Amino acid sequence: MKKSMISAIIIMTIIVLMAAFDFSLSGTKPAPIPESVLDGSLFVCPAKSAFWAAMAAGFGGYSRYFLMGFLFAAIILMFMWGWALYQNLLKDEFKKDMFSKPWAFTKLLFWACVIIMLVINTPNHYRSVAVSGRSGDWVLCESTSDGAVAVPADLVHSK
Repeated sequence: MKKSMISAIIIMTIIVLMAAFDFSLSGTKPAPIPESVLDGSLFVCPAKSAFWAAMAAGFGGYSRYFLMGFLFAAIILMFMWGWALYQNLLKDEFKKDMFSKPWAFTKLLFWACVIIMLVINTPNHYRSVAVSGRSGDWVLCESTSDGAVAVPADLVHSK
């Protein structure tokens, strides 16, 4: 592939990802939540796996960038597979060697995605909450769980 074609593919991929993730240089404020939704109470329990929670919290701030990098690599991978197929169609014969680099890149991308997702998404990742006025790590739980504490819902915030 020519360098100008590779540059065009990379630029198109960057534009698509910036549009898909609403990436801009200006800051935006989240929409306010109405007070009528915040009534009731929730049950929270102390989080148990501190090591994995700390590791997930460390990498969690970069999850959007990991996803953008993964989608960038996936789009480039689609172009690699398409280019190999196109070259085989032009020559009207199947050459196995043309698919060795896309296949190696596919395996690398798959296992990189699996490892990153395992590090970021710990068992408590989707249940972790912050409770105003209480220190420590908390997770949402059932009323029958060990260490369950009922707190007003307006004191519970997502992390």
